[in-house]
Amino acid sequence: MASAAAPSPLPVASFSAPRAVAAAGTHPLGFPRRLKPSTGVSPRSSLRVVASGSRVDPVEERAPVAPLTGVPVPAGASPPGSSLEPQPQVSTGTWKWRGYNIRYQQAGTSGPALVLIHGFGANSDHWRKNVPVLAMANRVYAIDLIGYGYSDKPNPREIGENFYTFETWGEQLNMFCAEVVKSEAFFICNSIGGLVGLQAAVMEPQKCKGIVLLDISLRMLHIKKQPWFGKPFIKSFQSLLRNTIVGKLFFNAVATPESVKNILCQCYHDTSAVTDELVQIILQPGLDPGAVDVFLEFICYSGGPLPEELLPLVKCPVLVAWGEKDPWEPVELGRAYASFDTVEDFVVLPDVGHCPQDEAPELVNPLVQSFVERHS
Repeated sequence: MASAAAPSPLPVASFSAPRAVAAAGTHPLGFPRRLKPSTGVSPRSSLRVVASGSRVDPVEERAPVAPLTGVPVPAGASPPGSSLEPQPQVSTGTWKWRGYNIRYQQAGTSGPALVLIHGFGANSDHWRKNVPVLAMANRVYAIDLIGYGYSDKPNPREIGENFYTFETWGEQLNMFCAEVVKSEAFFICNSIGGLVGLQAAVMEPQKCKGIVLLDISLRMLHIKKQPWFGKPFIKSFQSLLRNTIVGKLFFNAVATPESVKNILCQCYHDTSAVTDELVQIILQPGLDPGAVDVFLEFICYSGGPLPEELLPLVKCPVLVAWGEKDPWEPVELGRAYASFDTVEDFVVLPDVGHCPQDEAPELVNPLVQSFVERHS
């Protein structure tokens, strides 16, 4: 989040930035391009650079879209999202899936449906600055993926390996849309939640109207991205964490207020956004029984899909937004995803880290709303 006093708008420099679209070659991440050759028409997007430090407008590779356009505003009333308009009440519910209790939050009674999907170690409370604002024009749901937040955490040793996978979470998301949302939806995702949204959209394309990916995980520890000589060591290390006391000792060292705060301060560029409330939001569900087993299972999950494998299979429009100062998923590598034909925009969020929805909701909320309006 920005400081209490909002900075003044800074000069904006605009220049044309046509996409590099090629029929062959490789991305900076090393994966092959899966694109149509350029047709020679004028570029469908342009790059606007907002001076560093400004929180007024994101950097977006397309002509700017005014936020919340088309939303009727009575004469004399404030537009949706203003501080003068009361925000919808957020309620919490429990949904039964495969016999497990799944916690979710919802707000808003009309408009398109949005499902917000958190990242690793987080939960639906990580969207607390987004749900009520977006609910002024939409039906908004935020879900705790199974194993996280206040959803059940079945022991992977008891239900078999390969339970905590993107395929499982993708199925959970699609069933949530069918049974709770009861309509197609936009998926708004952060970090590994982006893999969940992509996987769900590939599994059941009719459920998803569009996807916003906020600092999607590059999965740099995936087994396919490791040198051949390192792969045996990775499997040995995973076995050590899963099958010895080392894993639980590691988790106990991480699951403290001090450690959680330090980790958050690494991934948030504006560390003033790392409040005691945020630390408790992340830490508290991690102290539940079973959380340690889920934690270890996922950090040992080096298989499954990669974003570059799922993006070519998605049928709906995708917007990728990236915190300029993300230390975990560098924007320089993330830019490679802009070249996929399904990605209509790549947006750089200035002076923002890995969790833009929480650190800079004043940038993310209008960006999401404009994307939803374009495709509703």
